[in-house]
Amino acid sequence: MAPAVRERIESDPYCATLGIELRALEPGSATTALTVTDDLVNFHGTPHGGAIYSLADAAFAAASNSHGETAVALETNISYLSAVEVGSTILATATETHLTRRTAEYEVVLTTEGDGERLATFRGRVYRP
Repeated sequence: MAPAVRERIESDPYCATLGIELRALEPGSATTALTVTDDLVNFHGTPHGGAIYSLADAAFAAASNSHGETAVALETNISYLSAVEVGSTILATATETHLTRRTAEYEVVLTTEGDGERLATFRGRVYRP
């Protein structure tokens, strides 16, 4: 994979704002991480669903664009399974499950760093123009 691809993905200003870090990037896969801070929780004191979704979406975007060609989301969905406390680090690992010339499909599994508890499952499809 060309270093320029990783540099482009790592330069995402939205991810920088939230504190999302790109941990791994290979053709068709990526892992992102986010440490839950006080400013990422909802009124229940648990991580806001939007922050969790954004972490998964960042891994999805990285994996789907890792081939060096533009890929844009067609559809996504997420299932939330569990919550974590402030200070926890969440990992989102995206894996390519289907690839054609024009579309691709990905599964993103979100777990806690350390014990690997599954927190959410995200699925997405992209269009590759």
